[in-house]
Amino acid sequence: MWLKIVIVVLFIALIISLFSGLFFLIQDRGTTMRTWQSLKVRLIIAALLMSFLFYGVFTGKLGSKAPWDQRHLDSGETSQQTP
Repeated sequence: MWLKIVIVVLFIALIISLFSGLFFLIQDRGTTMRTWQSLKVRLIIAALLMSFLFYGVFTGKLGSKAPWDQRHLDSGETSQQTP
């Protein structure tokens, strides 16, 4: 459960960083380095988010229950078979 909370918090932080970069771009008009610093923070947050997603998928803590997922079809949970 903690993994999903961390992923949601990182995603929200990524959105906040995106809009703060837009705000700095509009307000400063290229006179300061705040837009570049916001980009650096956004890249770090995105790398952390992707690493937590990969960790969750590879350890099996995150998965898919989509009807078209092959693991879902192999487990025999569906009642409908394709011809």
